[in-house]
Parts: sequence; structure tokens; C-alpha cells
Amino acid sequence: MATRTVQAHPHAIAAREERRAEALAMGIDEPFIADLVDRFYASVREDAVLGPIFDAQISDWPAHLGQMNRFWQSVLLSAGNFTGNPMMKHLAIPTIAQEHFQQWLALFYRTLHAIAPTPEAARHIGGKARMIAESLLTGIWVHRDREDPLAKKVELPHVSSVL
Repeated sequence: MATRTVQAHPHAIAAREERRAEALAMGIDEPFIADLVDRFYASVREDAVLGPIFDAQISDWPAHLGQMNRFWQSVLLSAGNFTGNPMMKHLAIPTIAQEHFQQWLALFYRTLHAIAPTPEAARHIGGKARMIAESLLTGIWVHRDREDPLAKKVELPHVSSVL
């Protein structure tokens, strides 16, 4: 059986290229993302709350950092080179809760504040990080905890609170 190559629609390609150009104009590029990922996960590993959770889940840190680089390149540069299912990974951690996402964002924002190339880049990246955290947290409430997400209040910090 022959394999089919799926070609993206020209409009999708143009939109992806536009998002990448906007990110590059803010100073967001592959070397910056690699630095962000390395510094952020170094702080996660040292954190008293998050370090033990991550260490229990991750046996190969270099592979994880590579995966996180591809994830953030896909989020911030529309690279399309990430494969994986973050929701399933997070659902598999039985003790993960809102306070862990709060701490994750606090560390992320602190790292971002220290190295962001521009305030605009910090706001842009921080906003994406918060949306991802909120989406994962809501998914956990719905799929793992079987709770109504509308009955709960998401209390995650915004990037503006640290800039």
C-alpha cells in the first residue's frame, strides 16, 4: 500500500509563516526557546514542590528537554515538529492539582522575566503558557476528577503579575 503525503493548504502555510515572522520580530527564535526550556526545567528540578513530581515521571531528562523544545517551538513558532499528548501525560499523574500549576507558572514567569528578549515577547509567551496550564487543569478536572469545570474557579497567575 502506498503512503500518502498530506500537503497543508496554502492558507494554513501562510498563516503559520505569519505567526513565525511575528514571533521572530519579538525576538522569539529557536536559541531563545532552547535557553528558556533549559533554564526553566533546571528551576523545576530544584523546586521543593515540583521537583519530586517531575523526577518521578521523567527518567530521561535530555529526551524530555528535547521534547519540550519541540513543544515550545510548535507553540511559539508554529514549527509543527512536536508529537505527543500533554493531556494524557498530565492525567496520568494522580496527585497533580491546581497548586502545582500555580507553582509551574510562577517558575515559568520568573524564568521568562529574566531572559525574555522584549516585554512584548514575555507577555506573548506568558499568555500562551497560562492558556496551556488552564487547559490542562480544566482537562484534569473533567476527565480525571469528573468535576464540572464551570463550578470551579481557575486561579492561575497572569504574566503581568510578575513583569
